Amino acid sequence: MPVLSVSKILADIAAGADTPEAAVARSRALIAQKDGALHAFAALCPDDAAVTTQGPLAGIAVGVKDIFDTFDMPTGYGSPVYEGYRPASDAPIVAMARARGAHVIGKTATTELAFLQPATTVNPHDPAHTPGGSSSGSAAAIAAGMIPAAVGTQTGGSVIRPAAFCGIAGFKPSFRLFPSTGMKTFSWSLDTTGFFAASAQDVALFAALLSRRDLTADPLETAPRIGLYRTAVWNEASAEMRAAVENAAAIAARAGATVTELDEPADLSRGRDIHAMIQNYEAAISLGDDLARHRDALSPVLRNALEEGAGISPPDYDAARRIARHARKAATGLFDTVDVLLTPSAPGAAPRDLGQTGSALFNKLWTLTGNPCVNVPGLADAAGMPLGVQVVGRFGRDKLALRVAHWLEGRIAA
Repeated sequence: MPVLSVSKILADIAAGADTPEAAVARSRALIAQKDGALHAFAALCPDDAAVTTQGPLAGIAVGVKDIFDTFDMPTGYGSPVYEGYRPASDAPIVAMARARGAHVIGKTATTELAFLQPATTVNPHDPAHTPGGSSSGSAAAIAAGMIPAAVGTQTGGSVIRPAAFCGIAGFKPSFRLFPSTGMKTFSWSLDTTGFFAASAQDVALFAALLSRRDLTADPLETAPRIGLYRTAVWNEASAEMRAAVENAAAIAARAGATVTELDEPADLSRGRDIHAMIQNYEAAISLGDDLARHRDALSPVLRNALEEGAGISPPDYDAARRIARHARKAATGLFDTVDVLLTPSAPGAAPRDLGQTGSALFNKLWTLTGNPCVNVPGLADAAGMPLGVQVVGRFGRDKLALRVAHWLEGRIAA
């Protein structure tokens, strides 16, 4: 299905072949045409909202996950508890987007409080399949060609997994590279702001212009060194997903990359195992008032997670944090001989089940360690559903991860 490209829109505007007003108007028309079937948006900006014509992102219509505060639209956090809630100000990431000229066109659907209870969004490739979560609407809106860029968050796998399921690029930056304040916190040690766009080049350009950082996916001077990282949970991936990762590695090798197989250190396996303990302990504190005052309005899956988190003792939480520190150190060591890792973005294609959002098994470790990750689209299963492969970079080397992802995406498409 046709998608909108950040790079092309900005190039056309710079060349005088398009205008910011016209680009935003096309997105608004596409949302009106398509979203009735997809349910990617929870709210749209006012019809009379002015389109900024100044700034490096002028003309880019951006969807913002409805977990971030916006002054001009309701912020419902995907929960009936907050239906109609109107914050007085924008979250910092939203304010950054507006300051750079982007048009915040709407709030994209999120799972309940960014956890596991699905939103009503469906997968644009097949409406019987989940689009993933928790950034369901952000991924679906890009994949359906309604908008060129979107903002999401990841606490387990909520950027990379929906990007993989919807067949687009997703970028989870290094932890704290972008602000995650002004949003409904779930886990302060894990919540990470991320981005969606049609391709790795597009998502890199959007992140670069948004942040004023050098994150563009410039062409590589030499082929990369790639670590084929099967992980300790490799056999939890479907046969088609395992074949997709191996195929991507083979494509990279034929294009000149050095591909090396890497085993998973025990410290990283332990890190994956304690992710849920850290997440749920912090969530029980972050959402403790919601549980206490609105218990019956919360889904059973969220209530159970919060109650489980409340039962974790501080000493056990502190022990889990020590394991996380060891995992981060072990993750850094993986990049002594390679530029990036290549691993599954998800256990397989999007499940044919709108009652779930899929598993974060192949994402949550990298959220814990804070490493930058990029979903690389372009592969598919026998039914034509997207299969994403994940490029993982060294902490703080986001630009290199984006450059390699762009390089690999181009070789897969060739």
